[in-house]
Amino acid sequence: MKISKLAAVLMISSAALSGFAQTETAEEQQSTSSDITVEDEYLSSMEDLIVTELAFAPDRDTKLVALQYLEDAVNQGSISPNMQTALNALAGEGVLSQTRENGRLVNNFPDIRARACELLGMVATEESKNLLVDIVLADNEPMVISAAIRSLGDIGMNENDEVVNTIAWAQKRNAVLNPTSSLAHEVLVAYEKLLPTIEDKSPVIQSIASIATNYRYITPVRTMAQALLKKISTSDSNSSEQQNTQQQEAAAETETPAEGM
Repeated sequence: MKISKLAAVLMISSAALSGFAQTETAEEQQSTSSDITVEDEYLSSMEDLIVTELAFAPDRDTKLVALQYLEDAVNQGSISPNMQTALNALAGEGVLSQTRENGRLVNNFPDIRARACELLGMVATEESKNLLVDIVLADNEPMVISAAIRSLGDIGMNENDEVVNTIAWAQKRNAVLNPTSSLAHEVLVAYEKLLPTIEDKSPVIQSIASIATNYRYITPVRTMAQALLKKISTSDSNSSEQQNTQQQEAAAETETPAEGM
């Protein structure tokens, strides 16, 4: 099945490229620059078709090939809307989009979802952020949640504390159901990256404190949580002192003209 699908995709590509070459020969009067533009657009659309076919194939190995195409496109900064759609589908494979046979889930591929989440962090768009939030809320696999949280930290968007509150909720849930040190580590890293964007630090502080005092996590993770709490405390103290100083300076400037009069 997998080999025949790949062969079909390659045959489509070969036949289409052959037809394009014949068309190019028949239209030699067109300028070279125009030919290059048309060819680039054609090849791009063919690549979109191939990636889409691979991404929506039923088997895991074919989806891995799609991820390789997508990773190359992301690294080159040439991901198209169709490729973004394919990447979104792979990130939610088996969770946001489920296929069942005789009641059994047959498209649960956590490694596929995790890698797709990592690539979404490299795309770093509002669409990517929103999908990653949905995955953090819906997925139960620590490796996938860890990848999604890592990417949310890398993207850096946190309007109205939506992202940090989502991360705090996921951390609380997994601390009860399946405490995982690697996931707790990613949570702390994301909090630190998003710290400048946080409006209300209370839920984040509670989340970090729960990691620092949970002995089901390894010592380095708990130590990291304690250090982050100290960093937040020091940062808030410095901000308060700076604000008080600015208020005192402003008050002094206001009083000075009055004394002169």
